[in-house]
Amino acid sequence: MESLRESMAGAATALQLRCFAYLALPRPPSTAPVLISNYPSTWTSFYLQNHYERQDPVIIQALRRPEPFRWGLDIEPTPILTTGSALFEEAARFGIRCGFTIPVHDGYGAIAAVTFAADERRSSFEQSIEKNARVLELIAMYFHAHVRRTTMTTTLIDGSALSPREIECLKWAAEGKSAWDTGQIMGISRYTVAFHLENAKVKLGVRSTIQAVARLAASNCAR
Repeated sequence: MESLRESMAGAATALQLRCFAYLALPRPPSTAPVLISNYPSTWTSFYLQNHYERQDPVIIQALRRPEPFRWGLDIEPTPILTTGSALFEEAARFGIRCGFTIPVHDGYGAIAAVTFAADERRSSFEQSIEKNARVLELIAMYFHAHVRRTTMTTTLIDGSALSPREIECLKWAAEGKSAWDTGQIMGISRYTVAFHLENAKVKLGVRSTIQAVARLAASNCAR
């Protein structure tokens, strides 16, 4: 997931776009969404913990139409985007004030959205979107396809689909390893370990790593 994030961040930077977010709504709807972005982690954690994907007007818009669209606090609102003004205000506090979103509808029925966002409507941002709109659509589709290939191997724990990395991080946590220890063992940063553990907790609907480990221990995955 970290390499996917870095790859997309690099592509966005090359096109003079500051930040991006990829959100996939898996099936069944009861499972947790897949979120890969370089937005502030405080915002993405808050977003997932509050299940904002269920009320995010940008995601609602992406569900209803296949065409890319612009959104933002200073853009003339559509009926759908008007309903999410409070959420927009919250996101703006983290430097996410406007964006260009590309809905991705694939043959599996999964729906995803790739958003390139900015803290304000600078001319460079607008020019990059205008100039590279078709390229961004292709990037979104290929990125979605690559994410599916990379994350399709999952393990179900009480109906929640966990990735191999999330399972591995939980297993090392069960052995008493810290995020730093686990990172050294797996060859990744402790921040990436924390990212996987946080995702696992959200998917399992628990608040602590200890609770997530207990859920893992009660399943066949711990054996």
